[in-house]
Amino acid sequence: MLREVPSYTLYTILLLVCLIAIALAKSIAPKRFQEFILVISNSKYLKIYGKDQKFLDYYDGLLFLNLVISSAIFCLLCFENITNTIEINTNLIIKLMVGISIFMLAKVLFERLLASLFEIETIIGAYIFQKISYKNYLGLLLLPINAILIYTIVPNQTIIYTVIILLGIVNISGLITTLKMYQNTIKTNFFYFILYLCALEIAPYVIIYAVFGT
Repeated sequence: MLREVPSYTLYTILLLVCLIAIALAKSIAPKRFQEFILVISNSKYLKIYGKDQKFLDYYDGLLFLNLVISSAIFCLLCFENITNTIEINTNLIIKLMVGISIFMLAKVLFERLLASLFEIETIIGAYIFQKISYKNYLGLLLLPINAILIYTIVPNQTIIYTVIILLGIVNISGLITTLKMYQNTIKTNFFYFILYLCALEIAPYVIIYAVFGT
């Protein structure tokens, strides 16, 4: 059943910004973007572009912009339709986007610092590139999903949780791909890799849940 569409000016503007960011990324590196689209089923993208990582990459930066905005929109849709207690406004979504950006960027910088201390830069660098690539891919998936949830389907808890599970499966498949690609390196640095996962992949989300989930 189609939703009776009220004014979604703010959401519309943000979705247009996402589309522009993706279009610019594609125009900057059309071949890379074409291979990126297949990253979920083919590790070729990770093998080729993971070797030439840059701290500042316009291509990844544009996809990251889409990821941040799309993630913020989806979070607001979740809170709005599950709790029914949040009033959507410009200040709220800006704060959420800034918070998501700071969290992701600070996490990557801290991960690289620890990788240097543990002397496992090679595997962690590849792992970070994989995470960035798959998260940017999630941003691409979220764009049409958000559009559907805003303009077409009335979201409920079942739909929201189904989308979350789908995104989780994509993220886990990315981790499995990396583990397969670098399994020999992981075996030789197994203790540090497990310590890294616990400290920087599990603990931050447990803390966030403890703070905001109660």
